[in-house]
Amino acid sequence: IAVTGQARYSIPEEQAEGSYVGNIARDLGLDVARLMSGKARIITKGNRQYVDLNRDKGTLVIKERIDREELCEKTTPCSFSFEVILENPIQLYRVTVEVIDINDNSPSFPKDEIYLKMVENAAVGTRFSLESADDPDVGINDIQKYTLKPTDHFILEVQNQPDGGSLVEMVLQTPLDREREETHTLVLVASDGGEPHRSGTVRIHITVLDANDNAPVCNQAVYKADVKENSPEGTVVTTVTANDADKGINGEVTYSIARTNSKHLFQLMFKSGEIKVAGKLDYEKSKSYQLNVQARDYGGYTDTCKVIIQVIDENDNIPTIQLMSFSNSISEDSPPGTTIAVVNVDDEDSDVNGVVKCSINSDVPFKIESSLTGYYTIVTDNILDRESISEYNITITVSDQGSPPLSSSKNINVKVSDINDSPPKFDEVEYSKTVPENNSPGFSVFTVSASDADWGQNARISYFLEEKDINGAPLSSLVSVNSENGVIHAVRSFDYEQMKSFEFNITARDAGSPPLSSVATVKIIVQDQNDNPPQVLYPVQTGGSMVAEMVPRSADVGYLVTKVVAVDVDSGQNAWLSYKLQKATDRALFEVGLQNGEIRTIRQVTDKDAVKQRLTVIVEDNGQPSRSATVVVNVAVADSFPEVLSEFTDFPHDKEYNDNLTFYLVLALAVVSFLFITCLVVIISVKIYRWRQSRVLYQSNLPVIPYYPPRYSDTLGTGTLQHVYNYEVCRTTDSRKSDCKFGRAGSQNVLIMDPSSTGTMQRIQNEKSILDEPDSPLEVSQHTFSCLYMFPTCKVCTSLGFMCLLNLETMNFLFFFHLICERLKQN
Repeated sequence: IAVTGQARYSIPEEQAEGSYVGNIARDLGLDVARLMSGKARIITKGNRQYVDLNRDKGTLVIKERIDREELCEKTTPCSFSFEVILENPIQLYRVTVEVIDINDNSPSFPKDEIYLKMVENAAVGTRFSLESADDPDVGINDIQKYTLKPTDHFILEVQNQPDGGSLVEMVLQTPLDREREETHTLVLVASDGGEPHRSGTVRIHITVLDANDNAPVCNQAVYKADVKENSPEGTVVTTVTANDADKGINGEVTYSIARTNSKHLFQLMFKSGEIKVAGKLDYEKSKSYQLNVQARDYGGYTDTCKVIIQVIDENDNIPTIQLMSFSNSISEDSPPGTTIAVVNVDDEDSDVNGVVKCSINSDVPFKIESSLTGYYTIVTDNILDRESISEYNITITVSDQGSPPLSSSKNINVKVSDINDSPPKFDEVEYSKTVPENNSPGFSVFTVSASDADWGQNARISYFLEEKDINGAPLSSLVSVNSENGVIHAVRSFDYEQMKSFEFNITARDAGSPPLSSVATVKIIVQDQNDNPPQVLYPVQTGGSMVAEMVPRSADVGYLVTKVVAVDVDSGQNAWLSYKLQKATDRALFEVGLQNGEIRTIRQVTDKDAVKQRLTVIVEDNGQPSRSATVVVNVAVADSFPEVLSEFTDFPHDKEYNDNLTFYLVLALAVVSFLFITCLVVIISVKIYRWRQSRVLYQSNLPVIPYYPPRYSDTLGTGTLQHVYNYEVCRTTDSRKSDCKFGRAGSQNVLIMDPSSTGTMQRIQNEKSILDEPDSPLEVSQHTFSCLYMFPTCKVCTSLGFMCLLNLETMNFLFFFHLICERLKQN
């Protein structure tokens, strides 16, 4: 510790808190920045700190009110000391502050009234001792003079005592005459010299008695005695004696102690004159006491003697240890001689009882050195190694040289701090974890863990994700990691169908300076769950249409009717599909392939089998629990389209026509009849050949070909390929609740019945050339069937139905003619 100087200041007492004391930085030659960096602070021995340090200004200010009388009583000059300590490096300065007395106390007497008895024959010059006033102030502010009023019979004499007190005596100047004046009242005034002046008064009441012409006389003018400190109460110090030549009651003497600051420590026996210990004597507070003992007889005569008591010191104070500065942690790379603590030792005893010796235990790599009186520093004495020993317990022992010697000790614990020389290390370099899909957001996936051989902050590990994009999304939108414990959470629900696995890196970084880190790779594998039901691709289930697969009555056993095609977007066994026939019009006729979904006949088709067959097929996956889908397959057992229509169609007719149309229907009938008769001959002669050919085709059996989805074809049982297709639709106004739809795709044909649709004939998708110049018997046969389908209830139209084979205009004509016939039947 470097001691560079001392400072001394003087301040008046009773200053307000925050009052300026002095510029300690300037007076000690220090910079304010040094005070800040060195964490300058004030160290006091007692429990109270009167002055505070303002580090940012370098000044000392009053911290709490200072009462000089409380601090020093009558001792002058009054001062207190403290130390200012700085660290890095440690420096110690001693500051002494002298407290200047102000006149803040008035003189006061022990009593407000004094009652005296005096014999009338008291001789002139007889002295009567009075208790002096007390003023806690000192110097000029202490009592400077006493004044007695009136002075008819008495004058006042004041004698200053060596201990600073005053002996006040009232001296009789003129004889008293009890017969003339039995009582006298005087006023004694004590005044100090402060500004403003303060004073205290006491009234003296004198009662004149009959003659008592002898006063007590003390055997010694000065008594001296010794007493050990810490003597128990009641210990006799000495005995004061006085003699009175009078006899009887006038010769009886009583003893009392005049007012003194130490009166509470001693007790004077009223009649015997013994002085006993009444309080706790402490050599360290006061080494001697002076008592003024007054001997008084019943006649009022008094004599005063002095008693000087010397206190003998004893070794009764244990040495104290106070840590001024202490670093409980020291870096393992600190060089020898590094200071870790500054201690102050003190013993309030005196002489050899107060001489102390300080030491520490020898089994630690530290040593103790003496610096300033009463101060010791503990420094390193060797190289430290945290890995060998991470902390040390130091015992500081201090003992005095009294008899018997007293000692005390203090234990301090010094931890060796680590330097960051080891990076974190993961338990594994690569982690792999399987997580089921459809997990809840916030799901705890697993925990990564790393360890660090360092200690404290250097071993405090934080975990971070290395941000990257996965399938176009930032990694932070998929997972998060708890920086404290390494727990990895799923930010959102994973979908196996979108992402089957992903990898990312996690960094473990310690909190050292500079920090060290390591990286581990984490692979998350998404486990498929059975969360998707099978999807039926074929047959397509339409809202109001009826799709029928046609089976000829000549079909053999094992005939392939159609195939149910389904897929499942799940994977593994969750996507293994099986097909089962749930319901069927005739279970003995059809079966479904368990693995391929093929619907085949299981016996020969007969004429007794119903034309309309309805099959319900359920498709199930192999998940746990399994999911399923149901598809309805309509099968028509027939050799021709007309036979199918008789079973799959229903044509209810709406008979509620508006009567306002009657006139127009009759007119239309006439016009159509004329046109029909005119055109009939021409049409028959031109188209007779085509009519014959179409009739031949009408009687033939139409092939039935299984229909597959227009946009898919089977490939190894599960694959799909695109196919181009179109539809042909024929609608009539006469069938308000029925439509006949024909689908064509390549060489496949399916009959589609929609019993819920209404409307007029809107379009015929086949080009006109199909009717005028048919490409095949199938197309002509289909068109012929559509015409018979439009007019099934009209006998006239049915008989003439073959005319639609000629051309499209003829079919339109028959349509209007049919309307007229229907109106006539209603009317």
